Amino acid sequence: MEKLKIGVLGATGIVGQNYIKLLQDHPWFQIIDVAASPRSAGKTYEEAVKAKWQMTIDIPESVKDLIVRDVMDFDSIPSDLSFVFSAIVMPTKDQIKEAEFKYAEKGIPVLSNNSAHRWTPDVPMIIGEINHDHVNVIPIQQKKRGFKNGFVAVKPNCSLQSYLTTIYALEQAGYKVEKLIITTLQAVSGAGYPGVPSLDMIDNIVPYIGGEEEKTEKEPTKILGKVGEDGIINDESIQISATCTRVPVIDGHTACVNVKFKDKVPTEEEIKSIWENFRALPQELNLPYAPKKPIIYLNNIDRPQPKKDRDADKGMAVTVGRLRKDTVFDYKFISLSHNTVRGAAGGSILTAELLKEKGFIK
Repeated sequence: MEKLKIGVLGATGIVGQNYIKLLQDHPWFQIIDVAASPRSAGKTYEEAVKAKWQMTIDIPESVKDLIVRDVMDFDSIPSDLSFVFSAIVMPTKDQIKEAEFKYAEKGIPVLSNNSAHRWTPDVPMIIGEINHDHVNVIPIQQKKRGFKNGFVAVKPNCSLQSYLTTIYALEQAGYKVEKLIITTLQAVSGAGYPGVPSLDMIDNIVPYIGGEEEKTEKEPTKILGKVGEDGIINDESIQISATCTRVPVIDGHTACVNVKFKDKVPTEEEIKSIWENFRALPQELNLPYAPKKPIIYLNNIDRPQPKKDRDADKGMAVTVGRLRKDTVFDYKFISLSHNTVRGAAGGSILTAELLKEKGFIK
């Protein structure tokens, strides 16, 4: 199969670098366009990024000689570009919204890592195993905004991806969830680079991350919602209370989850079986970035641990452990996901694969 030609917006930043790292051997996609701020435009990618390359691999040969394009130069977009991943950083969210919609207006699908469009009703916010049907809001977006082939789709915040698939699997099995209390222990890489100052983080836990608790509590309402005539109709049926903390871990967001069911309460064995057997469309389609098992349960009493489990199945699986009865709610457990793979670039790559198979990317 001839690979689709794609671009990365904000390619010199940390998230952009991660896209380039993860996509270097992708069987379907080939990066032909890298775009960034005017100060990087006109340089080779290697020249633009060399001093700040933070990945654990060398800059891939396939991109190092690409000439960086000014991300706001819409007239220089390659004519054979199939879609772009967006990791652009701008002073305001409104500027990001405008730029991403401008690419869509030019006929370019945008898979965004940014939060700017997460609450735009006709923009899907996708976790492939949960709400793949939300791609059906794209024709609504295109009609409403006059886009021909372009559109914008986004990924959710990384904090909720460490637990939400486990809850969705239980609901799909017929066990309606009423309330959740979530405490996250989030890795420093979630703050970008250079991130949290070392004197704040070493030998410490920071019990506040701006905006994270609101995202963790509210974004599931859109993800678990349904497609209506004008966009996504949110599902407010689960009450979520979140506390989000930053811990001295490089990668891997951990969530301590307390769950109360609405009516029926499953047994521990039923819950483990549901998680063990959970599969969704990305697995049925055998998408390249789909984990074989979206949820991996570990019986070890001291797992999951970020250092040992964050890379499970390409860093795309949610790892779970310590399921036990709760003295206040029904159950509690620990879950973990890789925040810079599943929670960021990898999640967007999986969405792009899904959109290609659904015919929205050509």
